[in-house]
Amino acid sequence: MNPHITPSINAGGRLLSFDVPKVMGILNVTPDSFYSGSRVSGSKAIAERVAGMREQGADILDIGGYSSRPGAEEVSPEEEYSRLASGLEVVRSVWQEAIVSVDTFRAEVARRCVEEWGVSIVNDIGGGTLDPAMWDTVADLRVAYVLMHMRGTPKTMGTLTDYNDVSADTLTDLAFRISELRSKGVSDVIIDPGFGFAKTVEQNYRLLVDLREFRITGAPVLAGISRKTMIWKPLGITPTEAANGTTALNTVALLNGADILRVHDVRNAVETVKLMELLKNDK
Repeated sequence: MNPHITPSINAGGRLLSFDVPKVMGILNVTPDSFYSGSRVSGSKAIAERVAGMREQGADILDIGGYSSRPGAEEVSPEEEYSRLASGLEVVRSVWQEAIVSVDTFRAEVARRCVEEWGVSIVNDIGGGTLDPAMWDTVADLRVAYVLMHMRGTPKTMGTLTDYNDVSADTLTDLAFRISELRSKGVSDVIIDPGFGFAKTVEQNYRLLVDLREFRITGAPVLAGISRKTMIWKPLGITPTEAANGTTALNTVALLNGADILRVHDVRNAVETVKLMELLKNDK
């Protein structure tokens, strides 16, 4: 694939072109996500968060009901779907036409969210490794799919960071999985190198430096850096204090070819995209 060709996907019947990078706002309907400021519960709080992200310019909403942080409590499929359904009901009442992504590794949860709530993107942290039915389900549903790179599970990934070359190994693995997805008929694939998932802090920065290499797949590239350990740990701060670092690294991600920024702070990311576009257009 030509890495200079602008990628696009079909998101629920709408063409989403990445001639300008898109901002994916995070909506966590969980009680234990790693960044406490991202957690929302109750219809009023969810409605306010969704309305805020809409006003601030989010292109996509990514809703999750299961925290993938290390040490997070196990959540049954029934509880995960119940959380998501409650959130999605509010999303559809506040922003009916929103392009919505569901953050789940469970095929049946993904199916219900797509069929019952019109979700158009499935964001799978397992990249098909945590539920063997996921790829066939996505193919059957004909929705867009975020293929994220991770080794092991959220509980074991911290011990699985032995790469020969983290960028090359991650890219090779994603390219193989894209080929498998294509063979199943999944045509709208977004790739996510999986910052923080089975990667050390140093490996995360190597991935960020090499991010443009991932465009060789022809798929849009998602950068999910927002308030992660790679920011706050080296600075000796907390996730709550990591907004400034997030903007700095999102800027680098855009300069290195990111098509989507997945973020907690939509306004900051939208402003960053606008300024980077001015810089690009001035060349």
